[in-house]
Amino acid sequence: MSDCLFCKIISGEIPSAKVYEDENVFAFRDIAPQAPTHILVVPREHIESVADLNADNSALAARCLEAAAVIARQEGLRGGFRVVSNCGDDAGQTVKHLHFHILGGERLGDRMA
Repeated sequence: MSDCLFCKIISGEIPSAKVYEDENVFAFRDIAPQAPTHILVVPREHIESVADLNADNSALAARCLEAAAVIARQEGLRGGFRVVSNCGDDAGQTVKHLHFHILGGERLGDRMA
């Protein structure tokens, strides 16, 4: 999608602090981290959100979660980490490209927000 921020990051049009990439997934550090480790994991294919997953594209979400496990190990998140995907405006999704936040590096609070 030509006007999507994450599509522009994936294509290299907008720079990012890349931490992982493969043929299906791209991951980079969040520019406004909410934890000591805050990484965004996105599919290379544009999918708007979890609400848009279906039998034809859900394997990409699984690939993102597999990548999240690899990234968490690379980042040394041995004590645990959180994976979050905001879906829609009411959930706080600000970029309409499916993405998963990896949050860790400290003991996270019990609240999800």
